[in-house]
Amino acid sequence: MKTRKPPSSTRHRRSPWLLLLMAALASASLACSGTPSEPAAPTIVGDHEDVHSFARPQEARVRHVALDLDVLFDKKILQGSATLAIERASDATELILDTRDLAIEAALASSDGESFQPTDFSLGPADPILGTPLRIALRPDTSHVRVRYATRPGATGLQWLAPAQTAGKKLPFLYSQSQAIHARSWIPLQDSPGIRVTYSATLHTPGNLFAVMSARMATPDLAPAERTGAYTFEMPQAIPPYLIAIAVGDLVFRPMSPRTGVYAEPSMAERAAREFEDTEAMMQAVERLYGPYRWERYDLLVLPPSFPFGGMENPRLTFVTPTVIAGDKSLVSLIAHELAHSWSGNLVSNATWRDFWLNEGFTTYLEFRIQELVYSRRRAEMEAALELGELERGLARLPDADEILHINLAGRDPDEGATDVPYLKGALFLRRLEEAVGREKFDRFLRAYFDHFAFQSITTGDFLDYLQANLLAGEPEAARSISLDEWINRPGLPADTPRPQSDALEQVKAQAKSWLAGETPAGDLPADDWSTQEWLHFLRSLTDGMDAARMRELDQAFRLTGSTNAEILNDWLLLSLRHGYQPADARLAEFLTTVGRRKFLRPLYTELAKTPEGKQRALAIYRRARPGYHSVSSTTIDQILGYTPD
Repeated sequence: MKTRKPPSSTRHRRSPWLLLLMAALASASLACSGTPSEPAAPTIVGDHEDVHSFARPQEARVRHVALDLDVLFDKKILQGSATLAIERASDATELILDTRDLAIEAALASSDGESFQPTDFSLGPADPILGTPLRIALRPDTSHVRVRYATRPGATGLQWLAPAQTAGKKLPFLYSQSQAIHARSWIPLQDSPGIRVTYSATLHTPGNLFAVMSARMATPDLAPAERTGAYTFEMPQAIPPYLIAIAVGDLVFRPMSPRTGVYAEPSMAERAAREFEDTEAMMQAVERLYGPYRWERYDLLVLPPSFPFGGMENPRLTFVTPTVIAGDKSLVSLIAHELAHSWSGNLVSNATWRDFWLNEGFTTYLEFRIQELVYSRRRAEMEAALELGELERGLARLPDADEILHINLAGRDPDEGATDVPYLKGALFLRRLEEAVGREKFDRFLRAYFDHFAFQSITTGDFLDYLQANLLAGEPEAARSISLDEWINRPGLPADTPRPQSDALEQVKAQAKSWLAGETPAGDLPADDWSTQEWLHFLRSLTDGMDAARMRELDQAFRLTGSTNAEILNDWLLLSLRHGYQPADARLAEFLTTVGRRKFLRPLYTELAKTPEGKQRALAIYRRARPGYHSVSSTTIDQILGYTPD
């Protein structure tokens, strides 16, 4: 998906992890709720802990989830059952699941998965971050547990959209966003990325709506007249719970290749298929480098604009924001990113959320490599140089503790770790390793890494052990040149950070300087040939000498206020706020009330909130826009504006 004191020596490589583990354990005892006589314990998976789950998989572990759910748009709930196949220790007496604000109607147990009888269950105290543990009594022969339940209308992992919030404006829409720990708000399960499960599902929907999931579909392409309102799915590969996904709406399908296609609302389908038609070429590029695609199909689902992220890498079915449909394929790096997750993140996953960089750093590195192979080295380096600038600006705003790859998130919402750091600093670390040993050798290492850990969830320590044994042990000079401790455990960027260079961006920067100095009129800038990346660099170079009059000159020459490219428009609106360019005010309000992508909302609301007048304006817009935002976005903006919902 597209947010301390480190040890002073790396001589004994295991000691930093032990020290960090002890610190996390201490924090976890404060973060997890429980009664004084029964304190909550962190989840232990293998030899690591997950402080964001109540589950105790070493006692009883879920292996398969079978869902049977009614999708009730009138009540804005899912209602039905989850049947869990478990693996258990012989002396286990209870199964502990993660839930958040679920209405639990009953728990049943079975020794064969066929005949179920009621069993005792209890809900523990609610934790503001983790939700509520659900304890289900196990008999000596229990192999399956069934939970009958319903979600709440405000489930954090679901968004229910009224027809007016969709592209078609006629039918409602539902979609899920389970990362990081929101799956528990719509499924009772062990919601830890280290506890991989297979799953199946039967969904019952209104007959005029189509259902999709991150799983093999029994009926992947039905015309509206053929829709029955009953859909079945099967995910045979074990995945982390945050990758279980659902969407229901007025959807049609457009194939792009024998194994790729696009689901979208009818008015978006053709545009999306044209924009993303290079997906098959991207897949083949990654396969040449890092091995076969192991998920059968790779389809895309274009969601309504309220989706809070650029994309979500749900296996077999990536969820995508419509804001990347620019008409010229200039923003399809996001597709490259989400596709790359099919190897880094889905095939090999972070075991806990403090290891998030293993998902996103690897994926961002692969994204640049895909861009290079499918488009050009020039384009990939432009992207990388822009991202480095973004990272450096982001680091200036972050506390030291949040600049660390192996971040300590004990007692915190794991969504707080989704900054640029795991994505971009993680990718730069891998680029540094590539530079140290050579691209050919590093590619062989990565391919072996994906094969070795396929369908597993691992920790940072697991990766470092594998790196040492399978790459650095045979490259002593490279090993001496890179401080793993500095990259993994320390804030900021190391002195040996790779610095991508782009001649094209340097030329754009010079042209921005010339225009600011009055040497080149706006109309004489060679902008007709600029890519999105060059436009972004131009706008980000306008730091000195700007005022409303200069903004007007640019707008008259290039009609930037009316741009339909969301990335360019976002940067233009930020400049308009900083320099008091009032002709963009109406466009800003329109953008904030029609787009829910947090990447855009966060900087714009932050800029507005810098002055009392701006904050009042922001609140007026936000009160109108908030009902259409996903909870991931609204939680962020609530904090920025100090907004308390009624």
